[in-house]
Amino acid sequence: MKLSHVQPGCGPAPKLSVVMPVRNLAPFVARSVASILDQSFRDFEFLILDDGSTDGTTEILRELAGKDKRIRLFERKDRLGPAGSSNFVVEESRAPLVARMDGDDISHPDRLRQQVEVLERNPGTCLVASLWEGIDESGRRVRPRDRSSLRRRSPFAPFTHGSIMFRRQAFDGCGGYRQGADFWEDLDLYGRMGDHGNLLVLPAALYQHRASALSTRLTSSRDVVEDSIDRMFRRTLRMPPRSAAVGPGKLLPQVFVSLGSTLVWAGRRPGMLRRILTKGELRLNFTTATLLAWALWAEVSPVSLRFCLAKLVAGRDHWSGRQIGEASAFRWPPAVSPASGDSSLARARAAVRRSPFGARPRTG
Repeated sequence: MKLSHVQPGCGPAPKLSVVMPVRNLAPFVARSVASILDQSFRDFEFLILDDGSTDGTTEILRELAGKDKRIRLFERKDRLGPAGSSNFVVEESRAPLVARMDGDDISHPDRLRQQVEVLERNPGTCLVASLWEGIDESGRRVRPRDRSSLRRRSPFAPFTHGSIMFRRQAFDGCGGYRQGADFWEDLDLYGRMGDHGNLLVLPAALYQHRASALSTRLTSSRDVVEDSIDRMFRRTLRMPPRSAAVGPGKLLPQVFVSLGSTLVWAGRRPGMLRRILTKGELRLNFTTATLLAWALWAEVSPVSLRFCLAKLVAGRDHWSGRQIGEASAFRWPPAVSPASGDSSLARARAAVRRSPFGARPRTG
């Protein structure tokens, strides 16, 4: 293991460990770190792993670590990747509660306090998250929260990876992040953590998730990422494996919408239309037609597509907010095995397969 600039934990263990793996996020990382250091809840250590950055992130993190003793900075010269870096920071943590943070996102100042209180009040809960708002590369709010996601049955989480807080005991009990699930390691983790307790979601938007071209999914090997996201959709939606009859190497078209959505919310053209036409597992059905329409619209005018999607989300949130309000935490059941006989979740999976707007899982 090639590590440098390791800052060991000193003194008694805190109540909470905040963990954040980072790679090449120089434009955003200082603001993300500040949003944790400025929390109303103060009894925490902040573990940051610089996973082989080459863009100046390392120097920024060293400067920040020198100013606040709660930061424990680890640096690697060789890259661990999404699952490996996520496991590393949790394994180095010392507290019974662990909060995730992503290096380009922003946490609400009261996020940690509210989530700690939920876990303290609910001993049968192993993970708590919150709804989120979307911001672009400039920090402008471009996507409202969506409380309707709390009322829909879906195999995809209504929260982002960076918004979660969990019990370390449950994380260890389910085996942590799996290397075979890189780029959807969070969704894979939730399904196994559901065997160790409830997963709750706060309806308040305590997290801002940034859409940018620096997303790990977009800066990693395109073929590797697409293959991994294809496995995610097929496994989560209980869809058959790739069909040789459709064509070797063909991927579900939902893969390209999922990856392209990040760039659309950033106001950029995703360049996915050609990708869908050449690599997509296309069929003569409504799903394929709507996904192609999305890709075409995204190429012609990503800003107008983003505007319409934001209005759609805002409308859904408004109507759901009249019943949900702000106070309660909602239980979210992660995807279950077919043997459970959960017919309502099976119907939810079918609805996601049909709709391009439900096809993008909210991962970090």
